[in-house]
Amino acid sequence: MDKIIIQAALDVMNQHRAVQIASEAIEGGVDWIEVGTPLIKSEGMEPVRILRRQYPGRKIIADLKIMDVGGFETEIAGRAGASIVTVMGVSDDPTIEEAIRAGKKYGVEIMVDLLGVKDKVARAQKLEEMGVDYLCLHVSIDKQMLGVSPCEEIKQIADAVSIPIAAAGGLNSENSHIAVRAGATIIIIGGAIHKAPDVASAARSIREAIDKDEAVTSQLFRKYSKEHIREALDKVSAPNVADAMHKKGAMKHIRPLRLGYHMIGKAVTVRTADGDWAKAVEAIDHAEKGDVLVMDAAKGHIAVWGELASWSAKLRGLSGVVIDGAIRDVDDIAEMGFPAFSRHIAPNAGEPKGFGEIGTEIICGGVSVSPGDWIFGDDSGVMVIPRERAVEIANRALDVKERENRFREEIKRGSTLSQVLELEKWEKEG
Repeated sequence: MDKIIIQAALDVMNQHRAVQIASEAIEGGVDWIEVGTPLIKSEGMEPVRILRRQYPGRKIIADLKIMDVGGFETEIAGRAGASIVTVMGVSDDPTIEEAIRAGKKYGVEIMVDLLGVKDKVARAQKLEEMGVDYLCLHVSIDKQMLGVSPCEEIKQIADAVSIPIAAAGGLNSENSHIAVRAGATIIIIGGAIHKAPDVASAARSIREAIDKDEAVTSQLFRKYSKEHIREALDKVSAPNVADAMHKKGAMKHIRPLRLGYHMIGKAVTVRTADGDWAKAVEAIDHAEKGDVLVMDAAKGHIAVWGELASWSAKLRGLSGVVIDGAIRDVDDIAEMGFPAFSRHIAPNAGEPKGFGEIGTEIICGGVSVSPGDWIFGDDSGVMVIPRERAVEIANRALDVKERENRFREEIKRGSTLSQVLELEKWEKEG
């Protein structure tokens, strides 16, 4: 190929948005336009027809991910104007062979997606022998949320075959050049383009990174690993996290003492009785810098936490405290800036009797909290992220925020939220 191709994947739900994003992407230097699988499932072949009419000289990819009736589905896409269709590498050989035959008949090239293939090198070599035009090394969006990148496997495939290789999965202006170095000649960009408020500028950054063979820094569209969970969560809000968790994990009736907190940390759990503040205070000594104390205080109305405990926690570097019970000295705690969330506020404290325990599973705000779970709190409330899903949820919350950034831009251009999402069209039937 004469140059490295940038392929913009329009993995959106609505046709009108896809067509606008495609226009901006081409303005920014994108070469090929992909009608993504979600768009095809929601709008059929019509986006392919529209884009073919608008851009007669460009390759339009129909990402059908064919698994059966390869000839018929390739024909459908070809008649609609697709230049390339995708077939899954895990499909039966006859399905792929039929797609190739139909492609020759209708002038359509075949790109085989290796997603889910166990022995990718062996399958790639067999597919090249069969006569496919392109191979795609693809990390699924759901796997990207675990921090996986396609760059790790590209070189193995590139060394094994001579046909062009496309790379897809979490690529952006910071890592696209790495995929090129590994041997990819087609760089498929999804979210880093279709979620960008300024699509043209985002596309230009990716082109610059590829042409200069160096990273172009981006604050968005990254995927974070276990070591960078806090950094990822620092960029999002409690509503973003709630959406990423399908509305689960939100504590009920737990509110911040004042607005402006952005609390993130691992849970150190405490169970105590109403008004018994011994374990609540002792837990400070069990916590590490950056942790959040989370307390089940029996939803009580007698304070188990106050100013002096807050100073102790603040000076030890704790990120905050969440109490399913009562807190006092709220003016002093607010003034010192220590993040504190509680169910009740009360002036009276109890006694340090020492009942309860530290470091066990508790219920706080109606949500189960285990030691080491990630706690996120801001003006909208407190979220509990299970520690075993923290990487995934942090990345999904970022995905939510990035999508909303694009929605906001479209609203600012004169649309409304209902129009952007075409709510009337997509209201649930039945």
